[in-house]
Amino acid sequence: MTLNIETPALLFSATSLILLAYTNRFLTIAQIVRGLKKNYDEKQNKSILIEIKNLNLRLTLIRYMQLFGVLSLFLSVFAMLLLFFEQQLVGIYLFGLSLLSLLISLGISFWEISISVKALRVHLSDLIEDK
Repeated sequence: MTLNIETPALLFSATSLILLAYTNRFLTIAQIVRGLKKNYDEKQNKSILIEIKNLNLRLTLIRYMQLFGVLSLFLSVFAMLLLFFEQQLVGIYLFGLSLLSLLISLGISFWEISISVKALRVHLSDLIEDK
């Protein structure tokens, strides 16, 4: 099997966009946590504390999503460098690791999104019960 130097380069645009989306999620959740922390300091409500704990888990997952996304990009660039120096076999393996890292990042993203959906359903269930 041979791998062209252009093949790992295909991941650049996709990985960059994914990392941008991860960063936006992180910033949004961080802003929500700050607001909830301020609210908790004023009211000492246990439900707010539970919500902050949930968001903290999501922030941790996003950090790992970013870690594996950056690792994927790094390995892809390194694979291109090896392919440039005609190290075909090692380049192929590094590109495979890059794809695996991207898959892990996307899997963690799916996990984080499922936690988010569950939290939103809890909030919506309060509205449905009030009717």
